Amino acid sequence: QVQLVESGGGLAQAGGSLRLSCAASGSIFSINDVLLWYRQAPGKQRESVAGMTPAGSTSYADSVKGRFTISRDNAKKMMYLQMNSLKLEDTAVYYCARTHYGVNYWGQGTQVTVSS
Repeated sequence: QVQLVESGGGLAQAGGSLRLSCAASGSIFSINDVLLWYRQAPGKQRESVAGMTPAGSTSYADSVKGRFTISRDNAKKMMYLQMNSLKLEDTAVYYCARTHYGVNYWGQGTQVTVSS
């Protein structure tokens, strides 16, 4: 049963932008969810990229601060990751996640490839 579905990945040039989207199914959604974006580059461990609390506070990895923005649209049950000024090292599979009543749910991942 698919519960979180990402979209928006693809190929971008260095310095360019991409916007990732993550749709939640009805059963895996609450305005009290903690929202998270992770990424995993080839040969590396999965790392946290951005997060948003239910109150709207955001946090970012140092490597993306000032370039990436996490946002949400609760009416649409969506979360987003706007990625600007992309760098080669941003190439990875990106995953959205929600902490829903203490349980973590993950999307299937979407590939982002940044080329020079």
